[in-house]
Amino acid sequence: MALAAGLAIVAVGCGRDDFENDPRPALPAEISVEIGDKAVVVSPSEFGAGLVNFTIANLADTPASVEIDGPTVAESEEIAPGATGILKVEVETGDYEASVQGAEAAPFEFEVGPDRESAQDDLLLP
Repeated sequence: MALAAGLAIVAVGCGRDDFENDPRPALPAEISVEIGDKAVVVSPSEFGAGLVNFTIANLADTPASVEIDGPTVAESEEIAPGATGILKVEVETGDYEASVQGAEAAPFEFEVGPDRESAQDDLLLP
C-alpha cells in the first residue's frame, strides 16, 4: 500500500516543467474613422502598434470604403451612406494614410507608435 502511494506521488511529479507564462497581449485599440463629404478623419491620430479595431462611420452621401496604407495595408468592406463598419487590423509602427475609395474625401495621415503595453494586470470584462 505504501509502495503504491509512493509510486503515485512520483508519477504525478514526473513531466512537470517550470515555465513563465507569456504576458497577455495589449487590448485592441478602439479607433474611430469618420468618412465625410470633404475629408476622412481618424481619431485619435496617434496610437500604439498592435491589434486595432477601426470603427468606420460613413457620413458621406455615397457608399465608400476606407483604405489604410503604410507599413500595414488593409481595406474595409464597402459601407453604405449613414452606416458603420469595423475593420480589424494588426498594425505595425510607422506613418499611415487613411483614404476613401468611392468618395471625394481628402486623405488623413496618422502615426502608429511602438507596441502598446501588455494587458497582463487589466481586468477583462465580457
